[in-house]
Amino acid sequence: MLLNPVDAGERGIASGDVVRLWNARGACLAGAVVTDEVRPGVVVLATGAWFDPEEPGVPGSLERHGNPNVLTADVGTSRLAQGSTSGTTLVEAERVDPARAPEPRPFVPPETVDPGPTSAQPPPRGPLLI
Repeated sequence: MLLNPVDAGERGIASGDVVRLWNARGACLAGAVVTDEVRPGVVVLATGAWFDPEEPGVPGSLERHGNPNVLTADVGTSRLAQGSTSGTTLVEAERVDPARAPEPRPFVPPETVDPGPTSAQPPPRGPLLI
């Protein structure tokens, strides 16, 4: 994640630190890069590795790979556009003690939770769009 030196200083965060970003929707971990290229009051979080919560199946579980989807609302910008609202998410950030952070596992597939039987039917076949 990128953040401005002013915000980093207020939170005791330095480049290279592991940071927990959170809000009422969830929390994730990310590596900090302190830079003047970001305005004060703004963080930039690119999508990390795949979704990998610390406790699969537990709502609000800490996501270990910086997946911003745990922080954003799952609603479109309007009924017409249905664009992403991810650019308007408010979060807080704090430095994490590396000894207490879960081990990152970007090359280990995450555990999955069996959703059980579903009644979803495959969509009917139709013409293909070119």
